[in-house]
Amino acid sequence: MPLKSESELAAGLYIVATPIGNLGDISLRALDTLRKVDVVACEDTREAGKLTSIYEIEADKIPYHDHNAAEMRPKIISMLRDGKRVALISDAGMPLVSDPGYKLVENCIAEGFHVTCVPGATASLAALVLSGLPSDRFLFAGFLPTKSAARRAALSEVKYVPATLIFYETAPRLAESLGDMKEILGDRAAAVCRELTKKFEETRRATLSQLAAHYENNGAPKGEIVVVVAPPAADAVEQWTEETVDRALAKMMDGEGMSVKDASAFVAAQSGLKKSGVYQRALLLRNRKK
Repeated sequence: MPLKSESELAAGLYIVATPIGNLGDISLRALDTLRKVDVVACEDTREAGKLTSIYEIEADKIPYHDHNAAEMRPKIISMLRDGKRVALISDAGMPLVSDPGYKLVENCIAEGFHVTCVPGATASLAALVLSGLPSDRFLFAGFLPTKSAARRAALSEVKYVPATLIFYETAPRLAESLGDMKEILGDRAAAVCRELTKKFEETRRATLSQLAAHYENNGAPKGEIVVVVAPPAADAVEQWTEETVDRALAKMMDGEGMSVKDASAFVAAQSGLKKSGVYQRALLLRNRKK
């Protein structure tokens, strides 16, 4: 039974999910919304044009992406003040998930405009349910840094999180990233999901070391990639004592060359301890070295 279209659409910002591959995954509500708004703000007007052309969506399109966001936000806010209806879409999936848009939503909320979400496809959740790994608790960590040292530091921050981890990664960096994950997180069960909802969709499940070896030997795969990693074993979660905090701080300050402030913030994030207490401990360790 078709969705009954509402006759009117209130002024405001509509965050609309678009397909991540298969165009049939767009919702009836998303189509109804996109046909009724005055303007569609999109990352790439050419990419959005493929979708709007197929579904005969005639709303004006304007670009909104990382490079022009500061310039475009005031213009969109002005449209909303004039009672316009604006849809925000990304190239694929849910806007704001590793895509621009957070500051626009923040500004709209601060201005008191109507803001709502038209949910739909997102690669992170599709990969999670395909991975075969625990889905009752998970952490979406987005894209890891491009350099190995920074990537390993970022992985260290989530090493002891008692949840399944979800990362986005690019094909050229996949093998190296998987290797870093194995070194920092341990050789956990994992899944590499690519080209989700598309013709050549693939999910490869193995340990991190096996996956790293596969992509090292076979080369970078094609398509958009999501890596899902199992949570740590219950007995692997570190118990944060004064000794382990001191050891972690020493590693960050002496081994990685971090400042007292940065090392404290890093260890506090990793352990869940109060930053002020960790900072005082770092100062004490640094003074002992003098």
